[in-house]
Amino acid sequence: MPRATLTREKIVTAAIELLDSEGLEGLSIRALGSRLGSAATAIYWHVGSKDNLVALAANEAWEEITLPDPGTAGWREAASEMAAGLRAMLSRHPWLLQAFGSILVFGPGKARHDDHLLAIFEAAGFSGVQADQAATTLFTYVLGNALGTAAASSLARRLTREGGDARELIRDHVAKAAEIAAQFPRLKARLDDAAVDYGAAPQGSFEFGLRAILDGVAAELTVPRAPAVQTDSQATAP
Repeated sequence: MPRATLTREKIVTAAIELLDSEGLEGLSIRALGSRLGSAATAIYWHVGSKDNLVALAANEAWEEITLPDPGTAGWREAASEMAAGLRAMLSRHPWLLQAFGSILVFGPGKARHDDHLLAIFEAAGFSGVQADQAATTLFTYVLGNALGTAAASSLARRLTREGGDARELIRDHVAKAAEIAAQFPRLKARLDDAAVDYGAAPQGSFEFGLRAILDGVAAELTVPRAPAVQTDSQATAP
């Protein structure tokens, strides 16, 4: 691809495709250059560095999340939609969870998401630190829920690179884990339920947890708050 036709947008799009299929560990400027038919120097000229490229790709991923209007849907429904949107985005781009631990990926896309989540809890009746606490609680719940998918994707890629049949190896590992779990009564009872696989959450677990969190958040709105204690210096201040 001639340099004149190469743009930052094309590079970022190709990088996201590569990250989605190969993970953070599979992204290299050389591999990206092969996809784009371009020299590595031309890619660096447009994006600066590999870390900056990941940050640009992450920003595009955050922009995918729809921002529901709490004035139309109500704060609780809007919060649920934001949580579902974040979870879906992280399922599409599990490498983003990997990036959190190694690259600074905060940018306009994430700021847009975070600001709107605060606005939703402000619409519910929270303000200041409480709005921040409610938003953080919801955000970290979704991230924790998405970790399993990201870890499974990363493991499958590693096993494939090592030359094995990833699905068969994971299946064998789960079978061994189930044998160990069967030695414990509650886990054995769970395993005896044919609808449940060991290591997998029961169907509807995300929705269950989300309802519980939003129930708790809603309950906080009715908790009476003690008035701030006035110090002696405040009482005597002009």
